[in-house]
Amino acid sequence: MMGVRSFFSKFLAKTIVKKYRKSQENAFERQSFWLTNNIKKAEKTLFGQAFQFEKIRNYIDYINTVPISEYEDLKPYIEESLSGKSDILWPGTPSYFAKTSGTTSGAKYIPISSESMPFHILGARDALLHYVFYSGKSNFLDRKLIFLSGSPELESKNGIPLGRLSGIVNHHVPTYLRSNQMPSYSTNCIEDWEEKLDLIVEETIDQRMGLISGIPPWVQMYFDRLEEKSGKKVGELFPDFELFVTGGVNFEPYRDKLLNSIGREIDVVETYPASEGFIAFQDSPGEPGLLLLIDAGIFYEFVPSETYFSANPIRLPLSEVELGVNYALLLTTNAGLWSYSIGDTVKFVSLNPFRIVVTGRIKHFISAFGEHVISEEVEKAMQEALKACPEVEIVEFTVAPQVNPAIGMLPHHEWLIEFEKGPKDMDVFQKALDLSMQKQNIYYKDLIDGNILQSLVLSILPKNAFIHYMKSQGKLGGQNKVPRLSNDRKLADSLLM
Repeated sequence: MMGVRSFFSKFLAKTIVKKYRKSQENAFERQSFWLTNNIKKAEKTLFGQAFQFEKIRNYIDYINTVPISEYEDLKPYIEESLSGKSDILWPGTPSYFAKTSGTTSGAKYIPISSESMPFHILGARDALLHYVFYSGKSNFLDRKLIFLSGSPELESKNGIPLGRLSGIVNHHVPTYLRSNQMPSYSTNCIEDWEEKLDLIVEETIDQRMGLISGIPPWVQMYFDRLEEKSGKKVGELFPDFELFVTGGVNFEPYRDKLLNSIGREIDVVETYPASEGFIAFQDSPGEPGLLLLIDAGIFYEFVPSETYFSANPIRLPLSEVELGVNYALLLTTNAGLWSYSIGDTVKFVSLNPFRIVVTGRIKHFISAFGEHVISEEVEKAMQEALKACPEVEIVEFTVAPQVNPAIGMLPHHEWLIEFEKGPKDMDVFQKALDLSMQKQNIYYKDLIDGNILQSLVLSILPKNAFIHYMKSQGKLGGQNKVPRLSNDRKLADSLLM
């Protein structure tokens, strides 16, 4: 029997899908609106006055006036806001600061305004409603829903609440979902991930779970604990489990192991939430890429990645993007971020509607020899190797250069892999990885053909190597992610210790 949530979701889904289709049809108009809106509202702020917002009339004025900013560029303004001062980057004071782990800046504090907060919630809601519309399935809404996230307990800095984005969002879960949301608030507040995970298992093991959401490696830990305790596959333990919602990392490298833990096929919806804004979600099953949220408080700019580190990076609005080009993503938001480099790179796979795939991080690459290997390439190579060796299941992997190899070896790329199930023939697996890398990256191939590099080297890591590393860094669980590749040996050497 269909429950109340399930019944009404189908009516709402039709309205929401229609709204998104209209925003895509008027994409350039809506983008122009958000640029004008955000600039106008921030004219009297400290940042707006410093960059003469009152003189900006169009996008050309904007790019000639407002430079690309990274966190360090905005940090003085953010620290002013953190001190409790008003009208710094956005009118008034932020409603929240989302605390994130920076790779170069330590902790980062990303402002969230009263205007931007609703879009974080609506993005997640509308991803589910698109699934309901296109799949026709909605019963999961009447079952238990679990969101594996950071603690909802918030600190306060000069009267402004701050915490992890997932914890902040937890305070805004719609009332109609509160009664079936899991885990309990007290369990969710536990900071120690392993202690928290044990309690989540206790609370959920006998429940009728309909939806499970979280970053794949931490969901996998949850699944492993469930199977250890129950002796059953997750899909058997939770026969009503219908939908897995994921985000934060590319799902494909984790797909086979997660599906094996479930023991049956499951519908998957991928999302692209960030502390800076909810950027995209998978709107239609079977369609490649994630639908870019055109009308969600954000004006987007796209910088061809090969120009990002140049003296004059090329900045393009949505109207000038092309298919298949790797772009660094910039956001101008209704929380006071201005041409802010989120650090991600994206590629368009459709221009009608606008759909993107996340290809990596602009500063996460290997170019020790000029090859400029990016995350998208190593993840595709892993997918092709898994197809060549279908028996293989991986837990996690990362790639780093080896510039000073052992005597008798040439420099190479080292792939550090933790297997759940290793390949029957390691040479076949290694060759599939390397051939895919050569096929995708001509510079890498040229270096191997020229005997500058040798073929990649595999280093097999012991069980729980990545868990132990993340725990040592204080980043176990929640929204934390392992970098897929690095241009130095810090992560690799820590894993090999």
